[in-house]
Amino acid sequence: MSSLDPRQYKEAERQSWDSVANNWQKWWKTIERGAEKVSRRLIELAEIKPGSMVLDIATGIGEPAVTAANWVGKNGHVLATDISPQMLSVAKQRAISLGLQNLIEFKEGDIETIDLPSSTFNAVLCRFGLMFLPDLKAGLSNIYKSLLNNGHFAAAVWASPAQDSLIARTMEIVMKGTHTHNTPPPGTPGPFSLSDENSLMNSFMMSGFKDVNIERMKVAFDFDSPENFTYFTSETAGPLQKVLSSQTRERKEEILKAVTEAAKKYVDNNTGIVKFENEAILIVGKKMK
Repeated sequence: MSSLDPRQYKEAERQSWDSVANNWQKWWKTIERGAEKVSRRLIELAEIKPGSMVLDIATGIGEPAVTAANWVGKNGHVLATDISPQMLSVAKQRAISLGLQNLIEFKEGDIETIDLPSSTFNAVLCRFGLMFLPDLKAGLSNIYKSLLNNGHFAAAVWASPAQDSLIARTMEIVMKGTHTHNTPPPGTPGPFSLSDENSLMNSFMMSGFKDVNIERMKVAFDFDSPENFTYFTSETAGPLQKVLSSQTRERKEEILKAVTEAAKKYVDNNTGIVKFENEAILIVGKKMK
């Protein structure tokens, strides 16, 4: 059993995401170049149509809420939620800049406890948020209740990274450099905590979802140089920032330099671009009486 205190964990998560919200805005184009296809596929899996009522969980700075808003059009509506008020602030600014402020509504809260209207949404989306829930069962139950009958919930989570990938190497360098244990206790939320497909599917089915299906998708983020990759990682990864914050400035620089060196091995010789890639697990379930 995990000794995780949900209240303390959620507050730490809120602070962590708040602290990197402006950096996510800074790196937005880089992130979406890689991740926008995940948003599009989730919308297809959730069978969202013009006029649909959509709920986006853990929207961050606005995805897939923005993509969904463009899809549902003026007769539809999107409610986007997130635990971080700073992330939501950036998301609101983006919605206004895109002329979508009348289509997207924003609400602060975590999906386990947030008050949602029952039997309201045609579709619920969550892109890379479910794995950070301390109580997945409670979150899925809340999502299920909010759906209309025959509504779909489509989510994306990260698969475990391949051992020879840049993401695995970066984690190894940071954990080793800060003497942090790489294996959290069972039940601890994290980027790869829902990477077991069978367990994930069982969670959906036990929450009442039917016709549950899973597929995989390669997701790659491109960076102009190894240094560019290191800047991105150190500025947008809240958990990494937290681990590095306990280090001296000199030690932090040494660790990040090691990350840059590791990234050099992943440079495309023809373009000079660094590819940071992993596999996403996409899952969809349907609410049926």
